[in-house]
Amino acid sequence: MQSTTIARWGNSNGVRLPRRLLDEAGLHEDQPVELAAVEGTIVIRPLLRPQTLDELFTYYEGDYQPQEVAWGDARAEKVNP
Repeated sequence: MQSTTIARWGNSNGVRLPRRLLDEAGLHEDQPVELAAVEGTIVIRPLLRPQTLDELFTYYEGDYQPQEVAWGDARAEKVNP
């Protein structure tokens, strides 16, 4: 457990989160999170929402180049009511 101080940040308040604590929680800088007050405790957890392709590849360090794939002719099946 580590202690810190709640500080004024503009019209809000904030706390500084030590890197070690973020690493232990599996969180990283600039990651979208959601906040909740649960039974007198503030909970910070990753924001679970669909991500854009840019967000998904933010930390990718490879040289991936997207390619078009031919899946064959387009065809539809009849649906009988």
